[in-house]
Order: sequence, then structure tokens, then C-alpha cells
Amino acid sequence: MLELIAPSEMTKVDAAAVTLGVSGETLMENAGAAVADVAARRWRDARRVLVLAGPGNNGGDGFVAARRLLAAGHEVKLVLLGDRSSLKGDAAGAAAKWDGPLTAAAEAPFDWSDIVVDALFGAGLSRALDGPAAALVAAANQSGKPILAVDVPSGLDGASGRPLGPCVEADATVTFIRRKPGHLLLPGRALCGEVVVANIGQPDGALAAAEVAARHNRPALWRASFPEPRIDGHKYSRGHVAVWSGPLLATGASRLAATAALRAGAGAVTLVGPRPALKVHAAHVTAVMLREADEKSGWSPVLADRRIGTWLFGPGAGTDEAACEILDQGFSSGGRAVLDADVFSIFADRPEELGAAIEDGGCEAILTPHEGEFARLMGERRRPEASKLDQALAASALIGASVVLKGPDTVVAAPDGRASIADNAPAFLASAGAGDVLAGLCAGLLAQGMPAFEAASAAVWLHGEAAKALGRGMIADDLPGAIPAALGALFDQTDPD
Repeated sequence: MLELIAPSEMTKVDAAAVTLGVSGETLMENAGAAVADVAARRWRDARRVLVLAGPGNNGGDGFVAARRLLAAGHEVKLVLLGDRSSLKGDAAGAAAKWDGPLTAAAEAPFDWSDIVVDALFGAGLSRALDGPAAALVAAANQSGKPILAVDVPSGLDGASGRPLGPCVEADATVTFIRRKPGHLLLPGRALCGEVVVANIGQPDGALAAAEVAARHNRPALWRASFPEPRIDGHKYSRGHVAVWSGPLLATGASRLAATAALRAGAGAVTLVGPRPALKVHAAHVTAVMLREADEKSGWSPVLADRRIGTWLFGPGAGTDEAACEILDQGFSSGGRAVLDADVFSIFADRPEELGAAIEDGGCEAILTPHEGEFARLMGERRRPEASKLDQALAASALIGASVVLKGPDTVVAAPDGRASIADNAPAFLASAGAGDVLAGLCAGLLAQGMPAFEAASAAVWLHGEAAKALGRGMIADDLPGAIPAALGALFDQTDPD
């Protein structure tokens, strides 16, 4: 159930199902039945159901749901947007089985209803609603009645999660086979409410017709590659991370990252930087090691240590000439890298040059920008009209590194076209320093040999779970200490024992 199928790909799945012997009529009947079932179970006391049916297959699902609810003893009124004679194919067949009255869109009795079923338009909508459709959506939202959307709330782009214009604000959504990206990407996730995924009888082989780019970020996506400590292991076999420290008055960010890398399971973590900064670190850390950077050689001698295979640069690092030289030393050392924060200012509007530096050093890299840093890095190459998913994938392919485009709907994209979308971060995770902890989690998992895409996806999930374990009032300083609870939850969920 991890695949997120874009609307254009879902059309291929439906066509493949028919080829494999499951008719469109059967799929529509099952979809409508699923909608009726969710409506009846979620709103058990609701007796009067207003169904809004559109002119396409989404409307056909609505006709089936109306008939099923009526047969189950509900009072049902059905509003059809457009003319019954204009319905085609399976939708026309579903409408033919409805022998009750139809109500004109302008006369939709919202005051009469207990709940509203929105079966106007599905995930493949390509333009903004206007005229009677827009008026009906506005009336539904203003009615104050609970709304159950079919597939996606009408007016929402199922691929991007963006409203194309007027859009239904649903309390719950029933979708079919798999979620679409728009169910997870904001603002779509908020407009969908709770999403229920219904199996409507597509044969397993039908999914093979879809070219799936994105998946829901859940442990099943990356659990098989999650590092397991060996009984005969030692600290250096579990990976050693070097973190570049900021200067005297900017040490906190790198310290958060270093501590998080250690909590993620790295066997050793060393903060490297100028002596005045290390004196500050020494007052706060014990398990994290400290090493002074020579004024001339920087951290090159540290990175040359073959026990250090992963390095992290960016949190509180600065953007001056000295910081740029330190970053160049990192690239020259190769290995595995996590790049955050000030890196995106150093390479502002020069993503190709960042990609070249990563490639020349032979690095396997993870980039962790928030949306502002992403815009700064990509400059004119950013396509704001594209979905967050497509932007992250394009940047990853251009730069040749895994990109973690942070936010409440964090997208992780890999150069090979894979992507994950997370939805487990609580709202209170939006706090200064939280991103530094995420960068450290990425580094800690990379150091243990986890592939970059899987490491980044796992780090994002653990980050959200740690915040949930802490609850309201958390600050970034609390997050590293909550990582063991998140790891415990992971292993409780996924270990057979």
C-alpha cells in the first residue's frame, strides 16, 4: 500500500484491470459500495444523505453510493451536475440503475442533509471549477455539514495536492487502490481530511501498468536496509561521522546535528572546528568527541582518517571564504556527505556547480534544504508551478544527490527517480534547530552503511516520531533524547519478536 499513484497512472491501472478481466462496471460498483460503507460507518447517526454527482466516472461512483445508501435505509437525495443524457460509459450505466429523483444543482438541499457525499470531480481534474460547479462547491463548504469526498475533494489536483480553484473542504476522503500524491502533499492533505483507501477489486497485475515514482514514507519502505548492530561490532564498525562546527557564537546547530548522529546509531561522532568553538562544545557534550582544526590544513587531516566515512557540513558553518575552503576539503575527501543550511547559500543559484563538486569528489550525498533554502539553491531553475514532488525529483536528478525537501509534507527524492512523501510530522516540529537534528539523523544512518535514499527517508520518519513522543512544548534540544523512543517504536512495529 506504499505506492502513490498519480491520476495519469491510475488511468493505466484501470485500463489494465479491464484487460485482465475486471470490467469498469464492476470497479465502479465496488467503488460506490466502498463510499456508502464509509459514510454509514463514520456517521452512524446520519440518516439524510445528500449526494453530489458530477458528469464523469466520479459521478458514476456517486450514483452507486446513493443507491446503496438508499437500500441500507438512509434517506437520499441526489444532485446531478449537468444532464443525465450527457453521461457516458460506466457512469451512464450506474445512473440507469438509479430510479429515484434528481435534483438540480441550484436547488441542492444542504439544510436538509446530515452529511454530504462529494462525487463531483476526481483526481484527474485539469482546470479550475467555474459556473454551477464552483457555486455548488462553495455551497457545500458553507453548509457546515460533514463532507465525504470520493477519490479527492472536488477541485483538487490529485498529483500536486494543490487546489486548481474552488475546492471542497472534506472531513474524509475515500480513494481507491492506492493514495495519490495529492493526498499527502499540502494543502491537499488538509483538504482531504482522513483518507480511507478502498480495495475495489483490481487484480494485482493491474498495478504493474503504473510507473510509480513516489511512495508513502513508512518503515516498510526502508526497514530492510535499516542498520542492525552486530554482536561482534565495535564503535568504528558502526561508522564514524565528522561534523564541522560553526564559530564561537554559532555552535548550537552543529552540536544538535552531532548528537543526533550519535543517537541514530553511529559508533563515533567528532565535532571539528576552531579551538574557541570547541571550548563551548566541551561544556555541553560528553559522548561526542572534539578535535581542533589546524589553521592551515583545516579538517583535511581528520577526513583523511579512514575510520571516518561520513561528514556533515552546513549547520552554523558560515558562508565566508574560510567556510568555502572547508567545504571544498570535504568534497575532496570523498566519502558520504550530508549538506545542509549554509551550503545552500554558498551555492545559491548554482545547483549544477554543487552537483559537479559532489561528482568530482565521488561523494554519495544527501541535501536537506527547507523550501526557502531550496529556492535559494535552485534560483532560476526552480519551477514553482510544479508540484513539490516534481521539484524535488528534478533537483535530485540535476545535482546527482538525494534531496530532502523539508516541511510538514517532506519529500525525499533520489537521482534514480524514486521518492517518498512523509505525513507523520506533528505541527509543533516546526521549531528552530529541528532541521539540524534531521541532518544529524541522516548522517548517523549513512555512516552505518544505509543507502542515501533509504537513510534520508528513515531519518525523516524517525524525526517525526521523536517529535510525537515529546509532544507539545518540545524544542530542538529535546529531539536527540527522544530518538531512542522513536527507534523503540520502529522495532516494536517491525520485528517479528
